[in-house]
Amino acid sequence: MQGSFAPFCPTAQTELLLRSQTFRKSDIKAMAGRTEHHYVPRVYLKNFAGADGKLFAYRILVSHPNVPEWKPFSPRGIAYHAHLYTRMVQGLESDEVEEWLGREFEAPAEEAIDRAVHDERLAAAHWKNLIRFAAAQDVRTPARLMERMAEWPKLIPPLMEEVLQGAVAKLEEAKRSGVPIQPSSTPYSDYLPIRLHREIVPGEPMGKLRLETVAGRGYWLYALKHLLTETIAVLLDHRWTILRPHGDRSWFASDDPVIKLNYNSLSDYNLNGGWGWMGTEIMLPLSPKHLLYTQVGKRPQPQGRTLPDEHTQILQKIMAEHAHRMIFSAKPSSGIPLLRPRVVDPEAVRRELELWKTWHQQQTTAERELRGG
Repeated sequence: MQGSFAPFCPTAQTELLLRSQTFRKSDIKAMAGRTEHHYVPRVYLKNFAGADGKLFAYRILVSHPNVPEWKPFSPRGIAYHAHLYTRMVQGLESDEVEEWLGREFEAPAEEAIDRAVHDERLAAAHWKNLIRFAAAQDVRTPARLMERMAEWPKLIPPLMEEVLQGAVAKLEEAKRSGVPIQPSSTPYSDYLPIRLHREIVPGEPMGKLRLETVAGRGYWLYALKHLLTETIAVLLDHRWTILRPHGDRSWFASDDPVIKLNYNSLSDYNLNGGWGWMGTEIMLPLSPKHLLYTQVGKRPQPQGRTLPDEHTQILQKIMAEHAHRMIFSAKPSSGIPLLRPRVVDPEAVRRELELWKTWHQQQTTAERELRGG
């Protein structure tokens, strides 16, 4: 993806720089760890497993009608893709994002989730860790990646144009004032695969700048880091509670388990809410009997409240609808296929398998070519 050319004066003695984080090669090798990146962590999925430690997965997209509806897995053996969060740093694979998610969001939440699902008292620190975990789980899934990639062709070109024109303006001001531009940096800007070209024709009074970028993994990881270090503060301001389903009904998890619901009625709702949007209901099932919940701008419902049957069934319907490719349950359920019938499409299955098989190599190659090797 390229930005348009913009003129600049080639006699200016400075240029804009993006500072990249510097690592020793020994540090990068140390960061290259697991290749199987779980986008729904084991620390979370284990709470939807049965007494034998297995949970059951219901696949929404299948290649053949004879594929079994439910299949048992260990929490370790499901909900991962190879190199989902891998970065290339100085030509070497870095596992830093996967390690960061585990260190900053999964590990701190383990005790909080365990206390919540055993109905133990939650201190302020536990609530904070639960909320931070929910935030990470909202932005780290393949469903969110696909959503972002669909948006980028519209969003990135005007952004690049704005950056390009800003660069030209600063270069022209530097020439006029004689004051060199000071290198500037934006947090995590080294995640963005961007290349700035200068074209100068000898004897011409004006040159050209051109920006090129790859709209893929780098942008997603940049957005993920920004949301989980800056925007996340919005979620910590909301008032949260934990809700129980009616009677013997149960909550279930999915491969996209954080729901942001805008609801008026069963015929008037959407799943496009936001972290700070007034009235949006944000929820994350923590176990078959525990639902982390808030409604933006509203007082929380009583802790541990059991929802009416009708309300429970509405939320179950929405949970199934929000799932991307898989639903997870402690045991096979005859009700879930009714809520979310499977799609049989062998070609779509083949395309997705190929996409994830080639994901890392395609992203790595595109970024390497952008940077000239």
